[in-house]
Amino acid sequence: MTDLLLEMHDVQIEGRSDETWMPIIKGVDLILKKGEVLGLIGESGAGKSTLGLAAMGFTRDGVRISGGTVTFDGIDLRTASAETKRQLLGKRIAYVAQSAAASFNPAHKLIDQHTEAPVQHGTASKAESMADGIELYRRLRLPDPDEIGFRYPHQVSGGQLQRAMTAMAMATRPDLIIFDEPTTALDVTTQIEVLAAIRDIVEQFGTAAIYITHDLAVVAQMADRIKVLLKGEEVEEAETREMLSAPKEDYTKSLWAVRAFQRPAKPAPATDAIPVVSVQTVTAAYGKIPVLHDVSFDIHAGRTVAVVGESGSGKSTTARVITGLLPQSAGVVELDGEPLPADYRKRSKDQLRQIQMIYQMADTALNPRQTIAEIVGRPVEFYTGLKGHAKRNRVAELMEQIELPASEYADRLPSELSGGQKQRIGIARALAAEPKFIICDEVTSALDQLVAEGILRLLARLQDDLNLSYMFITHDLATVRSIADEVVVMKDGRVVEQGRKAEMFRPPHHPYTDLLLSSVPEMDPDWLTNLLAERGVHNIGDAAAASIK
Repeated sequence: MTDLLLEMHDVQIEGRSDETWMPIIKGVDLILKKGEVLGLIGESGAGKSTLGLAAMGFTRDGVRISGGTVTFDGIDLRTASAETKRQLLGKRIAYVAQSAAASFNPAHKLIDQHTEAPVQHGTASKAESMADGIELYRRLRLPDPDEIGFRYPHQVSGGQLQRAMTAMAMATRPDLIIFDEPTTALDVTTQIEVLAAIRDIVEQFGTAAIYITHDLAVVAQMADRIKVLLKGEEVEEAETREMLSAPKEDYTKSLWAVRAFQRPAKPAPATDAIPVVSVQTVTAAYGKIPVLHDVSFDIHAGRTVAVVGESGSGKSTTARVITGLLPQSAGVVELDGEPLPADYRKRSKDQLRQIQMIYQMADTALNPRQTIAEIVGRPVEFYTGLKGHAKRNRVAELMEQIELPASEYADRLPSELSGGQKQRIGIARALAAEPKFIICDEVTSALDQLVAEGILRLLARLQDDLNLSYMFITHDLATVRSIADEVVVMKDGRVVEQGRKAEMFRPPHHPYTDLLLSSVPEMDPDWLTNLLAERGVHNIGDAAAASIK
């Protein structure tokens, strides 16, 4: 009996562009033993997700496996019948996608979707699968695990959806799980809990995994081995400790060296300076449920205030209040010292123009049916009145500012751009209104580290050129170190600490700030184990110990 579970040899994958097939994966080998975790890393476009899907014998529309072999436990997935694959997928092979919000059926409750695979494959009855699902929700530290499964996808947060999808993948106790960026959308404290739970369940059930990520510190906690990809080709592969301590190839070393960008914080504003945006003792609620409590902070001209905190802390809700999408029940938001109407529908066009937003998920923020010129041109015409040739010239100027020339990109659809390019279009659309203040809502969280650094550098340059003010919502404290001038820490709808960046990263901290700082993964394979031990958690699968404080 062999320990070999998955063998991919000389795999070649192509994608169709018009009538031409273009190479995506160029002859990559991959070996995975039972119970082993392989980390697959590389920048956007490296082919990580494509290779991960091919490990299931699957390709997206317009993509084909054109060469090589994919063998799972002795079964050739390239030649296997549709029925054979149907018996494997969801039962012995499972997949956890990056975007949980796009992966769940919005018309069905979470627990009904969780039980579908076990019932269809005959591994458990509906009642047994429901009970097991609740236990997995508990292991993954979802709130109210006995009841959360009876909610619809839109009734839980993105981070909670991601954990529910991980539980769903584990429902049949598969031999292999493909994790495609499963913690990208999670804040640092939730990420710790999910990583620990995934690792615990993988070890407990002897599940093999391919863990796709652009976060090197995360893969260090999860993988036995690491494989590095670049433009569809393998760069190098080694045991995790060896790879972290002594990468051989220059490209791998460049991945290890990302986040070199550290923008010095600007001097404190003059004491009599009027903030561009001032949030003053704001309280807000969703229906009868209070979500913000006396929130106050200022953002001055040309400065970046990073707002950090766990999922549900009130970061994005505060942004909704500032933009007028959620009217506050108490307090005031001022623009240049003048109170703003709480409801955006009562604000003037100029007030609307001055406050713009860049969204976290560029995939869902851009209209897939419009060209880039149309997406950027619409706010140009709405806010500035430019039309025809003048409008086209302004769109071209904006495209130059984000370093995507109009001659090459204006006529493309969003589906023809990479994730980083889509985010740049989101930036151009915000700039089209010629605002003073931009809310950046987790704008780098879904991007690999090299692309994210490019976006941060672009935002910093634009701020200097245009004297922009940013509210930067993020759960990534490395991003805070890179770009912020001041930091606001939120928890449970309240500001628990705020100050200049240098002060916020220097002890003593508020206990919650200390928790956030200590939860940032490090490039040390023992970091997660040591952290859990420090927090008194020895088996996150034990419900009594699963609450990480």
